[in-house]
Amino acid sequence: ARDRGLPAPVGEWHDLAARAYRFVQNQCWDADIGSYVMHPGSKQLDASLLCMPLLKFSGPTDPRFLMTLDRIGNELVSDSLVHRYAINGHDGLAGEEGTFNLCSFWYVEALTRAGQVREARMVFEKMLTYANHVGLYSEEIGLAGEALGNFPQAFTHLALISAAVNLDRALDRT
Repeated sequence: ARDRGLPAPVGEWHDLAARAYRFVQNQCWDADIGSYVMHPGSKQLDASLLCMPLLKFSGPTDPRFLMTLDRIGNELVSDSLVHRYAINGHDGLAGEEGTFNLCSFWYVEALTRAGQVREARMVFEKMLTYANHVGLYSEEIGLAGEALGNFPQAFTHLALISAAVNLDRALDRT
């Protein structure tokens, strides 16, 4: 609205954004585990927390975000592959899910923005091995490395492009 000179309740939107920010900082930060959590009162992580710097909700080197990034790396990442959240049945769905390629590329971008470029490059290069013979990705990767879910998955490819661009820029600076 501001950029195009369109009428809009920008002040109201700003106030709502500030309230949402305070809510997350006060209700979704768990000092006991040193991480943002899936929702207030939860002790669970969600890989969507990796988007905090992408959405400019948190700085990529903010101490709270870095602690969350480390916890995600320890709890949701398995050899470069990222689970959306802990596999413990809390979502109410039967069966096991694979890792989400979208989340894995979010992880690459979060690592890159946090200055952990070497780790980001390693994860990115491993992720490249999961594309099919024409470079397309499915939604998920199963336990045996098989493609699961929607195929091809557009959101995954958008995250791949964003991670690649940001990683390339960071590598040019080193």
